[in-house]
Amino acid sequence: MTTENKITGKIKKINKPEDISGGKYRKLVFAVTNNDGFEGKEALFAFEIFEKAEGDKIENFLKFNQVGQTVDVSYEIRCNENAGRYFTSLSAWKVFSNKGTANIDTPIEDEVLDDSDQIPF
Repeated sequence: MTTENKITGKIKKINKPEDISGGKYRKLVFAVTNNDGFEGKEALFAFEIFEKAEGDKIENFLKFNQVGQTVDVSYEIRCNENAGRYFTSLSAWKVFSNKGTANIDTPIEDEVLDDSDQIPF
């Protein structure tokens, strides 16, 4: 059973998009903070957006969002294994702000990749 994970907070940082797997894919990481931490202290969440190189999810996110803006982020917790090591990430699939919704709801992990294209996280 899966439940929807959602947080509200302010965008603290948006990293530059990165090319992955020889330019076949792109990844963007952005950080959001809120006061949902222990005893109401600031909590930090780093989200990832993946897409094929010709996709528009990252550009759509950048079009509607900026540092300092309050957003609602719907996300999925993902864990991947590579060579006996495990990597957990927060994969954003929808980001809503007062400027509009960044439609990023097509996860790259739903695609079948051959072994040479495996993303190690």
